[in-house]
Amino acid sequence: MRTDSRMSRTLHALIHMAHAGGPLTSETLAEMLATNAVVVRRMFGGLRDAGYVQSEKGHGGGWVLVTPLEEITLLDVYRAVGEPPLFSDLVSEDRPECLIEQAVNAHLSATLGDARAAVLAKFAKVTLAMLSSGFKDASSRKKNPTR
Repeated sequence: MRTDSRMSRTLHALIHMAHAGGPLTSETLAEMLATNAVVVRRMFGGLRDAGYVQSEKGHGGGWVLVTPLEEITLLDVYRAVGEPPLFSDLVSEDRPECLIEQAVNAHLSATLGDARAAVLAKFAKVTLAMLSSGFKDASSRKKNPTR
């Protein structure tokens, strides 16, 4: 199963945008994320629809963050990028008539449901400002190695 990195890439881009001091083009963001500008525009469509970013066309245009990092949670971003899978699919349906497979799948599905609920509850408590704070702390330690 291919890994879905939309969430990580979007968080990365949003925090950069908060520190950029101006609009960032899709091309600039794409270079930063090692992807294509079309992918960035597709990723940011949900964020724009949710009201977290805006795009400005023309010379000097690009993507800008319009909601403070303190007001955006991981859950908000997760939803805006289309709720990508949190876990790989552990349930097999090779023999749906098999009672053992049914029992295993029921347990795995319930456990994964509980795990998903726990992850989403944690996402709701973490703001992008909290992530940005961790970046700022690490950045200042790197510049000031005596700390």
